Amino acid sequence: MTMQPWFSEAKLGVFVHWGIYAVDGVGESWSFFGGDVPYETYMAQLNGFTASRYRPDDWAKLFRKAGAKYAVLTTKHHDGVALWDTACTDLSVPRRSPVARDLVGPFADALRRHDLRVGLYFSHNDWSHPDYPSVRPSKLHRPWVDNRYAMPAPGDEDPERWERYLDVVHRGQIRELIEGYRPDLLWFDGAWERDERQWRMKELREEILASSPGTVLNGRMLGHGDFATAELGVPITRPEGPWELCYTINDLWGYQPQDTRHKSVRELVRVFAETIGHGGNLLLNTGPREDGTIRPEHAQRLEGLGRWISRNEEAVYPTEAGLPYGHHYGPSMLSRDRRTLFLVCFDTPRVFVELRGVHNTVKRISVLGTGQELGHRVVGGFPSRRVPGVVRIEVPTVSDPYATVLALELDGELDLYTGSGEG
Repeated sequence: MTMQPWFSEAKLGVFVHWGIYAVDGVGESWSFFGGDVPYETYMAQLNGFTASRYRPDDWAKLFRKAGAKYAVLTTKHHDGVALWDTACTDLSVPRRSPVARDLVGPFADALRRHDLRVGLYFSHNDWSHPDYPSVRPSKLHRPWVDNRYAMPAPGDEDPERWERYLDVVHRGQIRELIEGYRPDLLWFDGAWERDERQWRMKELREEILASSPGTVLNGRMLGHGDFATAELGVPITRPEGPWELCYTINDLWGYQPQDTRHKSVRELVRVFAETIGHGGNLLLNTGPREDGTIRPEHAQRLEGLGRWISRNEEAVYPTEAGLPYGHHYGPSMLSRDRRTLFLVCFDTPRVFVELRGVHNTVKRISVLGTGQELGHRVVGGFPSRRVPGVVRIEVPTVSDPYATVLALELDGELDLYTGSGEG
């Protein structure tokens, strides 16, 4: 599988969970699936979904300020409610809500006007369509999905209805998104409710790439995506291959007014640095209100993250994964020519900053954002046995309020030492 270069270089995207669930501020789709809200009450939110202050250009400008290179919009969550005028079902905000217009097209157009890549989220599931709960997987991968919205009772399967759903609704809506909006990224969700053979994911991948060969596909395709999608936690061990972490600014995905535990800019900088230090992208989520406005607390945090990225841009674009854990107490990134190492210090450095296990000679060290040059010395080591000493770096006089980044210029491409040091 060939990854489009833009994705690996993007580092930051913005995830937008927006749908009728923002009207009452309830859980997106899950609230009726789990019985917290009656289905009829959930769907009645269509009557209050207005998008009256939806300004996609303002969104795009904010995302650019954050330093993002792409954004992903929930075009259809598990509830089956489409944000575009789909011809495959009658369940869409253009047809069933006061919005009465397509919301996906303006999003895609605004992103492109502001030089951002277009990502469209699409759930494989449709908990509203009568043909969806028609077959069961060979194994319940998540037992709690044995639910009337997701699958029939044992013995009540109807494979013909499933094939109709797959062809008319599932494939049909994906074709509409590709043909109508030319997404750079399709971000799928919900594959856990069926087996790969039932979804025919390999076939789906081939169909998508035949009509849109440049589209990147996320990993929720049961082995047929382009990158892994971690959720809500930075992996401890660096994933193999391209990957992305989807992560919330507060606790939940869609807008819920009581969800006020917004993470600080410092916390988001930390997660971002850890993610790109592992070679991944951060997809940072915001849930707009039903009228299309983004919470000011989220806008402030996106702008704050963007200011940190701007001060330290050299360590972000374009870089690759840095050192494995153990060489430096914090994340690190490596320039594309592998000759400059960027060390991230989350806490204000005291006495010295230490770098271990690097054969290279360090030619120059500077602080990003201020340009201050720092002295250093090498302590210990066993040169005749190619055991490098420890590089101890002077602390900067001024530290970044969120995370200080040191740029170390090396005498060649990074050459790591991983031995035990025994004679």
